Amino acid sequence: MSAEIKEALLKLIETIDKKPQVATSVFRASAYSEQDSFAVRSQIRGFSTTLDEPLELGGTDTGPNPVELLLAALGGCQEIVYRAYAAVMGLKIDRIEVHAKGYLDLRGLLNLAEVPAGFSRVSFTTQVVSDEPEEKIRQLAEMVEKHCPVMDSLMRAVEVSGKVEIKSASNPVDTPCVVLTEIPGK
Repeated sequence: MSAEIKEALLKLIETIDKKPQVATSVFRASAYSEQDSFAVRSQIRGFSTTLDEPLELGGTDTGPNPVELLLAALGGCQEIVYRAYAAVMGLKIDRIEVHAKGYLDLRGLLNLAEVPAGFSRVSFTTQVVSDEPEEKIRQLAEMVEKHCPVMDSLMRAVEVSGKVEIKSASNPVDTPCVVLTEIPGK
């Protein structure tokens, strides 16, 4: 598999090197909720998954909640970037595990105190199982920490914008009414 990963990445690098304009990508995800519960369907490309809250937070526990998915995205992205750079560097990695934790004060979510609604801190431990020299794994880890898109997105301010529209339930083909056009960044 490493040879296929390396070949795909080198081909992508060559393509972007020749045509830098193709480097900019837009990723999309949508979420839908049509029931009176916290269960939400998320659609990403051809994949569909359920997001929900655990029972103790009022959900039905039919799937992970959004902040758990954020932690999983960090771990998954780290693992993918480890595999990518290891393949390009010619390193054999037997196993990668990322264990992430997010610390969240529910008072922010519930409007009980003036504290952030999101994570105040995220930590992770990455375990790399390999017989490669420690220095090579250290170099690999430095590359991953520097180039993991999810890690980068979590560690720096990212511009977020949005709007809120209202559509009529009785006449869904009507043009939606925009009630909030600017969601201010923090």
